[in-house]
Amino acid sequence: MIDGILETALYVDDLDAAENFYGTLLGLEKVLRAGNRHVFFRCGPGILLIFNRAETVKPPSPDALPVPTHGTTGAGHACFRVNPETIDLIAEKLNKAGVSIESDFRWPNGARSIYFRDPAGNSLECAEPKLWNL
Repeated sequence: MIDGILETALYVDDLDAAENFYGTLLGLEKVLRAGNRHVFFRCGPGILLIFNRAETVKPPSPDALPVPTHGTTGAGHACFRVNPETIDLIAEKLNKAGVSIESDFRWPNGARSIYFRDPAGNSLECAEPKLWNL
């Protein structure tokens, strides 16, 4: 019944820093920014939603779309699907920007992953699709 994940959400305290990190450093295409509430990016066939956690817990105004309040506390996690050839390029770009690679390893099935953090402390991973036999 479920075909896949359409969108993934992460929560931050500084939307400008997140917009710069995901748009400029990681090179994702910005789809929409709504003030200090959220910024959305195209990520392959899906959308990465970056929410200002302080704004998404506020009830919507009566004239807004009926989206319930939502959010989380603490760091989240997202894994980006990348070609094996680009993992080194991403790691190099992150290192040049002062972003530490926390882990770089091969899973038992041979797939490679690198882990790093965004400015809000969210755990991010870039992994080969074969991690999940895709």
